[in-house]
Amino acid sequence: MTVKDIITAIEQEAPVVYQESYDNCGLQVGNAADEVKSVLISLDVTEAIVDEALNRGCNMIVSHHPLLFSGLKSITGRNYVERVVQKAIKNDISIYSAHTNMDNMQSGVNTMIARKLGLKDTTILQPKTNTLSKLYTYAPADVADRVRDALFAAGAGHISNYKECSFNTIGTGTFRAQEGTNPTIGMAGGSRELVEEVKIEVIVEKHAESRVLKALFEHHTYEEVAYELIPLTNPNQHIGAGMVGNLPEAMEETAFLAFLKKQMKTDCIRYTELKNSPIKRVAICGGAGSFLLSDAIKAKADIFITGDFKYHQFFDAEGKIIIADIGHYESEQYTVEIFKRILNEKFPTFAVLLANSNTNPVKYYY
Repeated sequence: MTVKDIITAIEQEAPVVYQESYDNCGLQVGNAADEVKSVLISLDVTEAIVDEALNRGCNMIVSHHPLLFSGLKSITGRNYVERVVQKAIKNDISIYSAHTNMDNMQSGVNTMIARKLGLKDTTILQPKTNTLSKLYTYAPADVADRVRDALFAAGAGHISNYKECSFNTIGTGTFRAQEGTNPTIGMAGGSRELVEEVKIEVIVEKHAESRVLKALFEHHTYEEVAYELIPLTNPNQHIGAGMVGNLPEAMEETAFLAFLKKQMKTDCIRYTELKNSPIKRVAICGGAGSFLLSDAIKAKADIFITGDFKYHQFFDAEGKIIIADIGHYESEQYTVEIFKRILNEKFPTFAVLLANSNTNPVKYYY
């Protein structure tokens, strides 16, 4: 088992191309070719986590929050980040992080919160755009099935819960092969050819683009493959920030807050004025989600659960919604279970351990 094997398994579910521009997901410390004995999974990477990895015989750490968000100009041990890097390198421990790419997956961070709260009929709160493209290509009628099958196998034509989706139009293509070419039909230097072709149209997700184009070139019979890959602005309903869903039964507001406190194992909930109406529709966002408040209101949520709201941002609820700030760590604490599931499913006999150390830097006095 190598570091690369671990990374591949995680990124098959949360491709790194879906991280936000400010983020720094991926391999933080180590070498992709290094052998891995066992993995320690944690929300954050601290000195205590590195020590725990050493004590439990783990030589790789998988975290949700990246250790490195910006470049290091020196590594002298003057802060915890530099000390962690020093200790990890000294002890041959690899560190890998999957952050906002995991946040943005429909099966990611927010789904864990939704399950803990029993939400049904969940959808992405703010779907991402610029993650889809339309591929057009043209193939002789007798090889169109071969080309389509190759594109599908590479991941093209996947729309929601439907696979192998395409649109096909029969038409006539023309070309004239110049000297020095090796045409599939006709001959170099010959006359203009008319060919019955099929125009194939398929949707391609961003993370699959290079793989789909490689399949197209490998399985097409033309020496020069005609194709167009056009970015789409369509929202991707399965990738994006936050989530909204419904409780099985409406709950009285204070009863729901008590339920939320218990389910999310938080010591404190900061919330806005109650509306004196039942809570049924719930919006959520793991981590810092204040940027989604308007989306939560637009989705007609009764309450918006997230972390890291600032004082003045609470005023923005304006009686339209209840804001419930449960804390950053508390909202993402179950993320470690996602990594464990992915790795256990892929490598059932491999040692995957959850960290015992609590990395929450915020303490409560109550």
